[in-house]
This record gives sequence, structure tokens and C-alpha cells, in this order.
Amino acid sequence: MNTAERAALCTDVPPQLYLASRSPRRAELLRQIGVRFVPIETRVDEGQWPGEMAEDYVRRLALAKAQAGRARIEPSDPRPVLGADTAVIIGTEILGKPHDWPDFQRMMGLLAGNTHRVLTGVALAGLQETWYALSTSQVSLRAIAPDEQWAYWQSGEPRDKAGGYAIQGLGALFVADLQGSYSGVMGLPLYETGRLLQQAGLTLLNSDVISNPIPLGPES
Repeated sequence: MNTAERAALCTDVPPQLYLASRSPRRAELLRQIGVRFVPIETRVDEGQWPGEMAEDYVRRLALAKAQAGRARIEPSDPRPVLGADTAVIIGTEILGKPHDWPDFQRMMGLLAGNTHRVLTGVALAGLQETWYALSTSQVSLRAIAPDEQWAYWQSGEPRDKAGGYAIQGLGALFVADLQGSYSGVMGLPLYETGRLLQQAGLTLLNSDVISNPIPLGPES
């Protein structure tokens, strides 16, 4: 662990797990349900294998991230490592983060006025066992005019988002309908995550969480 990761351990209430993600959205969602965690960085090749189905893709990456995080901590540390991966799928194509303005335009041409799937796989790697869950949502975007697309791109929000939009940000203006998990579309489905944590023996909504609430806000 690096200095920042070790510093995160120095709190009045010990962390319950490690989060193998640099995503501020996943960190914020964990804080929302009162989970204490230490973020750790992992490096996983996120390229899609030839012929790999979207469900298999998110499962493979979520497990790889959790297991890579597990390899970074002390072997005797009993706290599990949480990994997650989110994919935006239209037809059979997985949409990653837009490389540039033309790529963003292409994505909006596919998504705007249509319904697409968002899959988020969540994996929890413990000492002896690994747990996995999948969240599936259907999102419909309204038609988006060219000037709106340009203004949204200029905001900077789409540039690091799978599918080129953020449901929790300005992109909410375009979401006409959602069937499934709002937090799952953000990147960490809280229902499935809570079930995994309970399966691993973690207690949620305990007295420590109630008496020491975690303030919500941007990461430092």
C-alpha cells in the first residue's frame, strides 16, 4: 500500500474493506451506505476478448480487479477487496469512453432516441472465497440535438464516462426512462453490493455507522 492508502486506515472506525477502483462515483456510493473502505489502485487490461459477450466481459473484469487488489494487501488481512466494472451496450457493441469528439458523436448517434443496456459486475474477493453479482439496467435516452451534443461535450463530463454520458450529472437531462438500478448505471449497484458484503460477513447499518456518519462530498 502507498502512503495515501495507509493514511486512510488511520480513522476512529476501522475500514471494513478495500475498494479496487479509482472511480470517485464508486467511492461516493460506498460512503452513501456508510461503508468504511481503503481505496487501492489496480492495473487491469480492460480490452474485450474476441467474441466475448458483455455479461462475460464485466464478470471477468470485476473479478480481475478484485483479485488484483487482493494481491496488493497483506495475505493475512481478512478484509475483502471490492472490484466492479460497468459496460454500456447498444445492440452487441460495448461502448467505452469516447476517444474524441467524432467518437462521442458516433456514440450519441447510437444511443440518442434509443434504449440501451448498462451492465455492472461486482466482485468481492476474501481470504478463501470470492463472491460475484450482476446488475442489469435498461436506459432510454431522448433525441439529442447537435448543438446539445456539442455543449455537453464541451462541459467535459462525457470524456471519462462509458457510453459518453453520466446519469448523475448533466447527462440526466437526456435520460427519458430507466428500468433497473440507478446506482448500477452510476457504476456500483448498491443492492447487489450490500448483499455481497453481507454474504462475506460484513455488518451494514451497525452502531458505528449510525454514531459516526460519513460526510458525503468530493474525494480529497
